[in-house]
Amino acid sequence: MSTSPLRVYGGVRGDDRQAERRAQLIEAGLDLLGAADGTPALTVRGACQRAGLATRYFYENFADRDALAAAVYDHVVDHIATTTLEAVNGAADEHAKIRAGLHNIVRAIAEDPRRGRLLFSVTLTSPLLAQRRLDSSRLFAALLGGQVQDFYGIPGSTRLELTTQFIVGGLAQTLTAWLDGTLRVDDRELVDRCTEIFLALAAQPPT
Repeated sequence: MSTSPLRVYGGVRGDDRQAERRAQLIEAGLDLLGAADGTPALTVRGACQRAGLATRYFYENFADRDALAAAVYDHVVDHIATTTLEAVNGAADEHAKIRAGLHNIVRAIAEDPRRGRLLFSVTLTSPLLAQRRLDSSRLFAALLGGQVQDFYGIPGSTRLELTTQFIVGGLAQTLTAWLDGTLRVDDRELVDRCTEIFLALAAQPPT
């Protein structure tokens, strides 16, 4: 089997065209999974129609519908994790770091509500997405723990892990209530109140 790069067409390399098609399908998948009407219906045919691509291009990138769903979820989580770390690392002190991280998370969800519905909607109950949510919670708890260790110069511990898991779980529930309208506050108040809670917990860093 040949492993040479796909040929150039219209000035665009074949592997670049494939990457563009993959991005189109992920965007289409996010549209379907994060549907505003709360009735997600992700299918191979639907994703291809939304992306404006032939079905054969789907299988060029994904084995099946679940593979696309996983890629969509990972894409959203990677974006939020990466931009949040950048925001935190660019801040100078404890208060600024906490607020910058929370502001970035809230902004990422507010700017594209599809992300929030994908991460927190109770209508998305497939085993695959349930596992992805568990994995992403562990990821964010680990990232938070690493930031705490670096900032305070402390080692990892069971107490620190417990605290970070508690914080991440509590924030997820708060964002869920905010997105479904149960918690009626605007973006700024949400960030302000969550920052206060984080600072209160940070007043006695786990050791």
